Amino acid sequence: MNIYRVGWLAKLLALITMGFLMLPLAAVIPVSFTGKRYLSMPEGDWSLRHYITLFHSSEWIGSIMNSAIVAISAALLATLLSTAFVIAVWYRNNKWTRWLIGLCMLPLIVPPVVSAMVLYFMTTNVSRIAPGLGYDSLPGVILAHTLLIVPFGVINMLVAISRVDRRIELAARNLGAGLWQTTWMVLLPNLRLSMLTTFLLCFILSWEEIAVTLFITSWEVITLPRQIWSGLRDNVDPVVGAISTLLIILTLTLLFLRMAIQGWRAAQRH
Repeated sequence: MNIYRVGWLAKLLALITMGFLMLPLAAVIPVSFTGKRYLSMPEGDWSLRHYITLFHSSEWIGSIMNSAIVAISAALLATLLSTAFVIAVWYRNNKWTRWLIGLCMLPLIVPPVVSAMVLYFMTTNVSRIAPGLGYDSLPGVILAHTLLIVPFGVINMLVAISRVDRRIELAARNLGAGLWQTTWMVLLPNLRLSMLTTFLLCFILSWEEIAVTLFITSWEVITLPRQIWSGLRDNVDPVVGAISTLLIILTLTLLFLRMAIQGWRAAQRH
């Protein structure tokens, strides 16, 4: 078969697959502009009423603020922990570090419901000792999200640190730099862009997390995904369409930003 024909078939298949995946997302956007009191496609009655309701609702604004606090805090903690982990692995590269990496990846193969149950029991037990850090508290949700997304941060940072030339570390040591000086002045500057992309990835994962959040929260902490869940379960609130459209735009913006940073980093290396 002609190689050019195979290339066109591959591109066509990729476009069809992309369209299949994006079509449900695209269908949400016009629904958010309906003028009716229920979710439906607009039929000549395009309206911004549900966006206005969204920005004037204390419940929705409160859930957005809670999600922002949780996602930013969890992403920061996950980025710091994953960076520290991969640096330690990079310095101590032996068979034991490979076992540690394997253990760190175990949460990725555990079903989300199982992870949610484990984190539920963890937060409820913590609540007995420190109520402000356990079940249905912002610190408890931040801690649970951090534990959930750290493996993704580790994967991203492992890929990044594998591209660092070990000769620059040896050169720094030969010039008299200690361990901390080598880490702060040589290694971390080479990882700063990867740390930013890891933060963006972890932010998106925490921002959209719902399964674990349903298990470890009740009434005190209502994140945006939980508020959307309540809006769809109790009554089909059309505001869900508006917030879903904004979430799609936010997620795509962060993904494109992450891709742009990775592209710029690749261009710098060449």
